[in-house]
Amino acid sequence: MKPGLYSNIAAKRKRIATGSGEKMRKPGAPGAPTAKAFRESAKTAKPRKKA
Repeated sequence: MKPGLYSNIAAKRKRIATGSGEKMRKPGAPGAPTAKAFRESAKTAKPRKKA
């Protein structure tokens, strides 16, 4: 099974934090996840753990 939207976002944030020089795409930019993509991925997302 391929990694999902949220894991891809987390991985990119981790690469950015280490100084990769990448930038997150702005909403509406070509290639950026759409609102529909977030709604679809929320259906299969794992519940967050309480701290």
